[in-house]
Amino acid sequence: MKKTLFLGIFLAAFMSCKDDKKADTSAGGDKDATLAAVSPAMMENSVIYEANIRQYSPEGTFNAFTKDIPELKKLGVKVIWLMPVYPVSIKNRKATGDLSVEDIKDPEERKKYLGSYYAISDYTAINPDMGTKEDFQNLINTAHKNGIYVILDWVANHTGWDHKWITEHPEYYHKNAKGEVTDPLNPETGKSWGWTDVAHLDYRNKELHKVMKDEMLYWVKEHKIDGFRCDVADNVPTEFWQMAIPELEKQKPLFMLMESNKPYLFGDKLFDMGYGWEAHHLMNDIAKGKKTVKDWDALVEKIGKEYKAQDIFMNFTSNHDENAWNGTEYERLGNPDAAEAFAALTYVMPGMPLIYTGQEYDLNRRLKFFEKDQIDKNKGRMYAVYEKLGKLKNENAALNGGKNPASYKRLATSADKEVLAFEREKNGKKVVYIANLSDKPVTFTIDAAGEYEDYMKASKVKVDKTRELSFRPWQYMILIN
Repeated sequence: MKKTLFLGIFLAAFMSCKDDKKADTSAGGDKDATLAAVSPAMMENSVIYEANIRQYSPEGTFNAFTKDIPELKKLGVKVIWLMPVYPVSIKNRKATGDLSVEDIKDPEERKKYLGSYYAISDYTAINPDMGTKEDFQNLINTAHKNGIYVILDWVANHTGWDHKWITEHPEYYHKNAKGEVTDPLNPETGKSWGWTDVAHLDYRNKELHKVMKDEMLYWVKEHKIDGFRCDVADNVPTEFWQMAIPELEKQKPLFMLMESNKPYLFGDKLFDMGYGWEAHHLMNDIAKGKKTVKDWDALVEKIGKEYKAQDIFMNFTSNHDENAWNGTEYERLGNPDAAEAFAALTYVMPGMPLIYTGQEYDLNRRLKFFEKDQIDKNKGRMYAVYEKLGKLKNENAALNGGKNPASYKRLATSADKEVLAFEREKNGKKVVYIANLSDKPVTFTIDAAGEYEDYMKASKVKVDKTRELSFRPWQYMILIN
């Protein structure tokens, strides 16, 4: 017997927004006159863009990226996450495979290895390859004038081997039995994770807490950035975040994104948004035929039990790590139709959708991580898709996905293993997502009725409980009232 499941992701359907650290947007510090302070309201309908400055343009500079900020605005982007913009250490710099630049003897060959963005030699300086601090500030100002917030990638777990703390404050680092500073080691085995181009910071030293917070504070005070994406946030003691984030927010409200999905790091005075890793991995498994839509329903139920209503997840089909190490969305999801169906899902499910550099231009290769490898900016299939999805996300309250999200109601179908159908609703607005998330055609009925607009095709659609729908593999529809 068909039944309608009411599943409140993050208890969204039944809980109102709790008092939040950012509710008073008038508090703290100087404000950019062209942009309202970070608030729960701006998190509800934002799209976030991960900017890989090195690979975004042939120049790989702030200025080349800044020119395209109006293009990002067309995509509905309201938050730009800048991958690390700081100088990259030369010592132990990664080259190719297991080699470092020291292993490359040809000086011309060595020049092409630019190293990992995450091996930082100075937290308060700018990578000269990208431009100057003036160029960086122009990027911030331009984004703000276009209604876009900017957050910096922050790497609190480790530094590059050229960082002055290595010699001036070795007490800030983990050491081996010989007293030598180490790269990050697996605490269970004592063996290296393979991040040999970085030195592991030791937060048992309380002085490190203060100096790291001060390094973050520099960018908030001097450059008016709007928050941070914090690398491997759960590898840094929670005690640090509990101290640092409230101190930073004395200057201005900030948007805090963590590379983690740990429930204890969400909440008052900590992080606003975490990575939707479970949903991401499940999308990959459904595309490969390893899991079904039934597993999606189970995940929705699990999230509703383990997280609070105001916990926000970043939804994605790619990011810099996935692209570089696990493959493009086309590799992992199988084909462009599947990639589009899942991209649409990241917009209509609760949370905030991510576009990684190049996805809007149908990037279909793994970008080299340690070398120059710019994207080709040719508008093809996905630019128009992201543009339409971004407009819907920005303007339709039924897709609110922040601290006071729209409801989520599963719509039963006669093919619930293959077809995902759900309805989201808020303030009289309604959006329905229906997708055949399988590699075979499916004919089915859906436990819903009404007249809608097929948003992506701008055509009228009538749905009732007796009418059969036939979907191609990976076909989806977004219906609006």
